[in-house]
Amino acid sequence: MANEKKGQTEETLETKDQSKGKKKLLIILIAAVIIVAAGATASYFLILNKPSSPTETKSKEIQGINFAFEPFVVNLMDQGGNKYLKVSIQLELANAKFAEVAKNKTPQLRDAIITLLTNKTSEELITPEGKILLKDEIKNRANQILGEGSVLNVYLTDFVMQ
Repeated sequence: MANEKKGQTEETLETKDQSKGKKKLLIILIAAVIIVAAGATASYFLILNKPSSPTETKSKEIQGINFAFEPFVVNLMDQGGNKYLKVSIQLELANAKFAEVAKNKTPQLRDAIITLLTNKTSEELITPEGKILLKDEIKNRANQILGEGSVLNVYLTDFVMQ
């Protein structure tokens, strides 16, 4: 009987040793998975935030030059001629060279814009789509005067109809 208890104790000790070994192995595997996941995550973020090449940096630094006009106040083409528009416009030009050209051609640009504005009705300009169309038309006319690709965008910085 003493031998049986001794045998059972030895088996229990062996079972405990095996379960301790399994627990250690499990802990080591979990730690390895965490380390691999952390490494993969760090690599992913390092790749996303890698320094850009010099050409990419230059293209990001290139920004348009804004050219502002004095406000335009015009009669709209509504029946009765009693609708007015006051609008302030800025052109975003591709570079400083075009800003100098725009400065020299301000009378031609203002004339083209005034002609365009006076051929619009309040109903055409009141909608968001009408304003977008107006901006596109101003951009096209300005590019005809200054040269294709000179105007990148048109901004309406003040827009009042009465």
